[in-house]
Amino acid sequence: MAEKIKLHDFVEVDYTGKLPEGLVFDTTIEKVAKENDMYSAQMKFSPATVCVGERQILPGLDQELEGKEIGIEYTITLPPEKAFGKRDIKRMKIIPAGTFKEHKINPQPGLQVDIDGEMGIITHISGGRIIVNFNHPLAGKEVIYTFKINRKIEDDQEKVIAFLSTLLGLPKEKTEVKVVENKATVILPIELPAPVTDLLKKRLVEVTSLTEVVFEKKEATKETKAKK
Repeated sequence: MAEKIKLHDFVEVDYTGKLPEGLVFDTTIEKVAKENDMYSAQMKFSPATVCVGERQILPGLDQELEGKEIGIEYTITLPPEKAFGKRDIKRMKIIPAGTFKEHKINPQPGLQVDIDGEMGIITHISGGRIIVNFNHPLAGKEVIYTFKINRKIEDDQEKVIAFLSTLLGLPKEKTEVKVVENKATVILPIELPAPVTDLLKKRLVEVTSLTEVVFEKKEATKETKAKK
């Protein structure tokens, strides 16, 4: 019997998301991106490495990984509540025109704007009042995902690098991990607050076979210090 993926397994997965009418809006596959005019040289198209159940990808897709087999292509349909959420009228907000003038923005319908760190799209302009929709562009829509689990990851070093890269938004090559007898030493290019590293240590021990995780900050090289 083929092995089935379980909660907290680490897997490498390829997926493509589209709307019922066929419009592709998300993919990890470069060929699919090129075929659907989504390709950009600045974007990296490669399989996603995720810890199942940790919501490192779309929640509905994450849930569907559990119980699936490696190497088989699956197609699922997700309702709005398991995809990008239902449309919420409370997230349609009226923003005074003066707010845009302060930031030297000329408001136009369809323009994507950042208001206090939250992205929204201008939908209507009436006098000095501008309506901005802070719902996700795909909120309220049913979506279809095709996915295939390429492999299950067993190596703890690879698991730690993947977990931290996804969570912290760091390139994998910037994270150094050494594993000796179930103890991992993690060397990062940034220094994280103690409460953050404590939480990361706890989660990594829970989702891997490690018994201890230690964080260290990467020391600056002599060349880097000289430039300063």
